[in-house]
Amino acid sequence: MALRHDPKRGVVFMLLACALFAGMSVLVKDLAGRVHFLEQMFFRSFFALPVVVLIVVRRIGLRGDLAGALRTRRFPGHVLRAMTGTAAQACSFYALAHLPLAEHTALTNTTPLFVTLLSIPLLGEKVGIHRGGAVVAGFCGIVVIALGQGAFTGDFGGAARWGILAALAHGMFSAGTTMLVRTLSATESSGTIVLWQSLLMTFFSLFWLPFVWVTPSVMDLLMLVAIGLIGGAAQTLLTEAWASAQVSFLAPYSYSALLWAVLFGWIVFGDVPGLATLAGALAIVLASLYIMHREIVLRGRKR
Repeated sequence: MALRHDPKRGVVFMLLACALFAGMSVLVKDLAGRVHFLEQMFFRSFFALPVVVLIVVRRIGLRGDLAGALRTRRFPGHVLRAMTGTAAQACSFYALAHLPLAEHTALTNTTPLFVTLLSIPLLGEKVGIHRGGAVVAGFCGIVVIALGQGAFTGDFGGAARWGILAALAHGMFSAGTTMLVRTLSATESSGTIVLWQSLLMTFFSLFWLPFVWVTPSVMDLLMLVAIGLIGGAAQTLLTEAWASAQVSFLAPYSYSALLWAVLFGWIVFGDVPGLATLAGALAIVLASLYIMHREIVLRGRKR
């Protein structure tokens, strides 16, 4: 199926995907006190798997070979990519249990900062003053948010401290995932990458399930299933969004997740973000967008 360039379609799908991911986060956070985050991860991966398969089938068409989409000569790369993805998801789900939605969303959007840092030792890239300054500004935003949570004072309890560290770890693992996908995409189709990601992440989350299993109530079970289905639907919309327009065009709209997080956090949990959170989030968003801008400029110079 040919992908069509439709910026308006891309924007709509991106906004919907961000709203669904925020809604999924609400369910994850609400269940945190009753269902272990590792158990939630299994339901997130398992019930999203059928949605992923449908996406791949739609991509390859009626004459496509689903088994062929799983053929790969780079299985270790897929395993490593699924491991970083699982670690990122675990950190995100853990942080949701201990941080307000707005703070969680702002801190887990630090992936571009970590991608820039990791590109130095892993890819041998030279980071100039522009991108380097943006990274520093982004991390200043992180410090501002941490200060708003009571960092360096007696109010900075263990839950908030570990929640912030987990959210930042998510950014780091997600950056590793991004770089691995870039490497794999040189020889593997997007369908192959997505299929192996979903299968392996489901397997990894299944491994921990016996150690943390708590039989959920009927309502909690419905919420767990909803986490998987909503997450899968959001991933579908996100995939369609990226297929409809350039990354540089859509990236600013991806930060609408912050607006949804503030809104849902206020309505559902009564959390109103303070000035520190808003200022820190703004610094992170602007730094990430500037890094993307510089990458576009540098890519244009190399042509």
